[in-house]
Amino acid sequence: MSEPLLITVAPNGARRGKADHPGLPLTAAEIAQVAAACSRAGAGMIHLHVRDERGGHSLDAGQYRSAIAAIDAAVEGHMLVQVTTEACGMFGVTEQMGAIRSTLPQAASFAIREFFAGDSVDPQVAEFFRWVAHKDIAAQFILYAPAEIDRLAALVAAGVIPIANPHALFVLGRHAVDQQSEPRDLCRYIERWPSRWPWTVCAFGRAELAVAAAAIGLGGHVRVGFENNLQDSDGSLLPGNDTRVAQVAAIAAAVGRPLADEAKTRALFGH
Repeated sequence: MSEPLLITVAPNGARRGKADHPGLPLTAAEIAQVAAACSRAGAGMIHLHVRDERGGHSLDAGQYRSAIAAIDAAVEGHMLVQVTTEACGMFGVTEQMGAIRSTLPQAASFAIREFFAGDSVDPQVAEFFRWVAHKDIAAQFILYAPAEIDRLAALVAAGVIPIANPHALFVLGRHAVDQQSEPRDLCRYIERWPSRWPWTVCAFGRAELAVAAAAIGLGGHVRVGFENNLQDSDGSLLPGNDTRVAQVAAIAAAVGRPLADEAKTRALFGH
């Protein structure tokens, strides 16, 4: 319980819009405003999605740079900015890698099933992850199912992912109508996860806070936000992303778990 807790906020995602929640941020200015509020509430990292002119999912480097600059100014550098490479059925691996090379962010997330879809490894993908490590980009690996832990472990053992203690995001549930995850879903990941490797969890549905509480007690880290859930535990609409961040921070405080500072946040990603 003495391990500092990293709270990540994912304030918008690739799919939702203002019709889902009027407070869901879409522009660089809106995202920066939400980032500042979440930083004050206790978040140490923001998972960044940007949108195109029509509000659609984008991996555009220019959009990323504008949003990152706005966030950095709003939080005065006190929050790690993690850009997504999510394909969302729109982009291929070449475009995903190109977005990171062009943006050169502090941190980025990569879905194992998107970058390593088959049994073999594309040499260009292997070279890309060597480059990511060389550039000191804080990498997080998205796992949508417990079985993907074995794939990640094999890639690390083979040196394809040159990070001794990779940090993963366990995703509980999926984008679906009335999707509700439960804390017990976390157990399927934990029982297979190497104990020395750091992990974060996110969950779809209004049990998000209960999942976060379980993760805090188990020594993991937590990602919350409107990308995965809009509801409070009683089913009511959350006022904002910062409300949920503050709730998670309060649980951590109640059980005596401190929040990660900037140095500890970077260290959680092998840097």
